[in-house]
Amino acid sequence: MPFAGFIFIVLLFAVLTKGQLYSMGSLKLLLSQSYVLLISCVGVFMVMTMGGLDFSQGSMLGICSVVVCYLSNYNIVLAILCGVLTGGIIGFINGFFNVKRKITSFIVTICNMYLIRGIVAYATTKTPVYGASNITSYNTLGVNLTFTIAILLIAFAIFQYTGLGNRLKAIGAGETAARFAGVRVEKTKMLVYAAAGMITGLAAFINSIKVGSVTSTAGNQLETQIMIALVLGGMPVNGGAKVKFYNIILGAMTYKILIAGLVMLGIEPKTQQLIMGIVFLVMVAVFADRETGMIVK
Repeated sequence: MPFAGFIFIVLLFAVLTKGQLYSMGSLKLLLSQSYVLLISCVGVFMVMTMGGLDFSQGSMLGICSVVVCYLSNYNIVLAILCGVLTGGIIGFINGFFNVKRKITSFIVTICNMYLIRGIVAYATTKTPVYGASNITSYNTLGVNLTFTIAILLIAFAIFQYTGLGNRLKAIGAGETAARFAGVRVEKTKMLVYAAAGMITGLAAFINSIKVGSVTSTAGNQLETQIMIALVLGGMPVNGGAKVKFYNIILGAMTYKILIAGLVMLGIEPKTQQLIMGIVFLVMVAVFADRETGMIVK
């Protein structure tokens, strides 16, 4: 069904836009708008596979972008490393409260979303945080595409061939059964939340070189975009055995084509939100696993 939906969206907007959406210029713009979403989806994909949710990704991208831009004035490699470390620390905090304090991931990440968004707003109150004068020189097709593909390939290899994917699916299907099967559930969940934050730190680098500065709106609504994209790609909301890695790429590209097509047709933003809300509701109804009765962990 996700593949059929993707093909339908592609063909629909090919007709409605008379092929303009797939012109070379439009495709380059579409691709440039997809890198951050694709990378950010990887971390949330892992969290959702084990039955959790992460709504702190947008705020996390904002604070990591502040770190990257600020430190890029000193050293770009240091900026990237510290951006990744910042994301990892926030992800670890998410994991700590979820695993050790037994607070559902939804509540933990919502709280962190508002907390970190406040920090980003405070950091950018007087003026945006500017990166180095040459930071946008890294914003090339080669750098962006290579960076994104490398992250996707590494994540795919780890998820598919190291056993991590099976452990995450086992946790998503049922934590108690996973423990009896020998999965170290608490350790795995902590590491995955931290890894999701670190991946968002990498996405912050792409975001920073694209705009060259950070304002209080950096990463705004990213968590919603990630959720809609993954569900459009066929990702079960409560994770488990039905999860497939292609959900990331298929969902992100479906979402971006849908948004780009609506914009090109001149659909106003409030109508776009209405359409996306209906689509999201339908996809959740289709892909939610009603047998387990478990949605959020």
